[in-house]
Amino acid sequence: MTKEDIEKKISAYPIFEYAFLDPSEINFYQAVRTICELECPQYGKSWSCPPAVGTLEECKQRCLSYDHGFIFSTISEVSDILNMDEMLATRCEHLEIVEEIKNNVFGECDDKLILTAESCAICETCAYPEASCKHQDKMYPCVESHAISVTDICEKHNLSFLNGYNVITWFGMVFF
Repeated sequence: MTKEDIEKKISAYPIFEYAFLDPSEINFYQAVRTICELECPQYGKSWSCPPAVGTLEECKQRCLSYDHGFIFSTISEVSDILNMDEMLATRCEHLEIVEEIKNNVFGECDDKLILTAESCAICETCAYPEASCKHQDKMYPCVESHAISVTDICEKHNLSFLNGYNVITWFGMVFF
């Protein structure tokens, strides 16, 4: 799969911006993982979050085992950026696009890792840690769970992450 193939296919989706990257250029930050642990209510409660995704070193090695990386964003406008319910409701649209990109753009890649925004919310209550994930084919760990700073990548690749007061920018990453 070439860059040109991906660019041709990706044009069919409402992608705001994207960039190709070499996984070796990604910095993995313990501070990102610490923020997960101290501030995220999903820490220790979801298969898509730490500690279920593995140690920082395991996540780093998982990402670095791929030759290529692709980051993309979608945007959604809301009437009030401070309304968390309204903001999170736009995530469903982003996840539908992630699923389509997985199947229609990267479908021929047998081995790929998809990371996306926020903790998985497919099930009302995650089975973690008592049972296996019931939706392993659609459960994508969040980017931050792998100790990756999206803003760091955006700055390196001239991608915007602040796009206006009432605009939500969602990110997805594909390692292939």
